[in-house]
Amino acid sequence: MTLKRTARIAGLWYLGFTLGPFYLLYVPSQTVVRNDAAATAARVLGHETLFRWGMLAETLGAFIFVGLGLALYRLFVGVDRHRARQLVALVLVSSSLGLLTVLFNAAALLVFRGGEPFAAFDDPMRTAVGMLLIRMHGQANGINQMFWGLWLLPFGSLVVSSGFLPRWLGYWLLLDGVAWVALSVAWFLAPDYQDHLFLYLQPVFLAELAAMLWLLIMGAREGRPLAAAEARGPV
Repeated sequence: MTLKRTARIAGLWYLGFTLGPFYLLYVPSQTVVRNDAAATAARVLGHETLFRWGMLAETLGAFIFVGLGLALYRLFVGVDRHRARQLVALVLVSSSLGLLTVLFNAAALLVFRGGEPFAAFDDPMRTAVGMLLIRMHGQANGINQMFWGLWLLPFGSLVVSSGFLPRWLGYWLLLDGVAWVALSVAWFLAPDYQDHLFLYLQPVFLAELAAMLWLLIMGAREGRPLAAAEARGPV
C-alpha cells in the first residue's frame, strides 16, 4: 500500500468525525433545556427518535475514532513507533469514555419513559433523576475534552517529523491540542468562562478540519518508506 493511499484511508476515517456536531451540538440543542428538568423530559420524549439517533451517532463516533487512531498508526509507524503508540493509547481512552457517556443518555431516556421499573417514583423525582443523568453525560464530555486535546499532541508531533505532510499543519494540530487541554482545565477550574474561551479558540479548532481535508485530497508525499520503523529494528 502506498503512503498516499494510506493517508487517504486515514482521511476517510477522519471524515466520520463530521458526525460530531450532530450529536454534540444539534441533538442537545433540540432536547435539553438548561436547569429545567420537566421541560427537558418533555423535549426528550417529544423528540425521542432524534435523541436515539444522537445516541447511535455518538456510539458510531467512538468506533470511528478507534478506526482513525489505527489508520494514523499505520501512517506514522515508520516515523516514530513510540509516539504512534501514544496516539493510539490516548484515542482508546477517549473512545472508551465516549461510550460511557452514551450510557448516561440511554439511562436518562429509560427514566423519562417511566413504566413499571419506576412505578415507585413520582413524576418530579423521575424528571430530576433523568436530568441528573443528562448532566452526567455533559460532565463526562467535559472530562473527555482533555483527551480530545492530548491525542493531538503526538499526532501533531508526528506530522511535523514525518516529512510527507506539511510542517505547518503539524504545528497547527499541536496548538489545537493545547487549546482543548486549556478548555478542559477551564471546565474543571472556571466553568463560567468555558463558553467564552471556546468561542475565542474557534480558529485553532479548525486544525482538524484542515488535517482531514489534506489527508483526503492531497494524501502524503511519496518517497519515504511506509514501514521505515521495521528497517530500524525493534524499538
